[in-house]
Amino acid sequence: MHHSIRKQLALVPLAFVLLVSAARGGESDALPPAVSNANAQLLSQFFAQSGGGASPAVLEYRRKLAEYQQIRGAFDAEAGAYWGQVTEKRRGRNAKRRSGQQITLDDYVLDQPPVYTGPKRPVNPEPEETPERPTRKPLPVASDLLRAAQDLYQFTPQRPTNEVEFKRAYARYALSSGLTREQAVRVYSFETGGTGNFDVQAGIEHGGKRAISTAMGYNQLLTTNSVELLAEQGHEFIRALSDKVARSSGPARQSLEHKLGVLKKMVAHAKSVPDTWSEHEKIGDTAQGWAMHAMVLDIDIGPMLQTHKLLTSVLFARAKGYTRPLTAAELEMMNLTGDGTGLDMVTMPQAMREQVPTSNFFQRGGYERNPVAIRHNTVAKLLAVTDARMDSNSNNSGARELTAAF
Repeated sequence: MHHSIRKQLALVPLAFVLLVSAARGGESDALPPAVSNANAQLLSQFFAQSGGGASPAVLEYRRKLAEYQQIRGAFDAEAGAYWGQVTEKRRGRNAKRRSGQQITLDDYVLDQPPVYTGPKRPVNPEPEETPERPTRKPLPVASDLLRAAQDLYQFTPQRPTNEVEFKRAYARYALSSGLTREQAVRVYSFETGGTGNFDVQAGIEHGGKRAISTAMGYNQLLTTNSVELLAEQGHEFIRALSDKVARSSGPARQSLEHKLGVLKKMVAHAKSVPDTWSEHEKIGDTAQGWAMHAMVLDIDIGPMLQTHKLLTSVLFARAKGYTRPLTAAELEMMNLTGDGTGLDMVTMPQAMREQVPTSNFFQRGGYERNPVAIRHNTVAKLLAVTDARMDSNSNNSGARELTAAF
């Protein structure tokens, strides 16, 4: 310690001389280039060793920051290698499925992902410039959806006279389409806590004041889901509503005919872009998409949208050769993670479910933001906790009401 202090003090006179020489600026006082360069290096060394006049708090921050960056960098390298392996294994499984080969334990990463246990990034005691974040567009709520439908289509969805009416309409359509009561009620119980109304929106329930997503209704459809279902299943919606028009008369028929015309326009617009999630998401983020999403509130179209949100997963599994009826928990996995990823878990034998980590079915960012998948970190545990939550929530008033509607 004494040596380093003495060394710093020894540099002070030289640094002072260098500053004075530079200030003179006369040609007669100019130093040879080699000497000038050496002096510049010594001056730089002096300020680096002394902290450039930095306070003790700043010097301590810099020390902690360097320590943090070293530890975090090592962790990120380890985690990057792990998640790279997850991606490679997933690609391998997809290739084997395409060629009809059997999936085995070797096709999954069997280690749990690394967990960061090092220090947090230290807080800089000096003010820092923070980049301006773009203003986040407010999420639409029911009133925004209804306004968009009126402005763009001169249409107001026909809302039910009460909650039981909507539940009965959903139960009728779900059963006729191939969903079971167990699937419908238990997924509803998981998605809404067993208490949600037909217009429940994520964040605005149980006393919540602010929407956290556009997810709405019994099966929590996003705006993108509504656009996608209109594009892919719109022909079925048009057929079902046309049948109802044919059975009606008088003012009720006129109202249904107007609704049918609006539905056809929405379906045509949803089909006007390539059938991809990203293209449907673009529409969903516009007033046009909001108007389409308003259909989840309609007594005729809403039950169709909620049903097909689940039915598409059932049909996907069937098309892939999985003929056993999906349990509600298995259907929920497909609902949450997407059909392809969900079916990967569903088709897995129980012995493999006990061993395969949930990380195999996520991207790194999604996994690290999902405390349920982290805590219940194998496929078996994740399905078990989903079933347990369904069991508990199925006793709540809304779930009992929906059960009775079937």
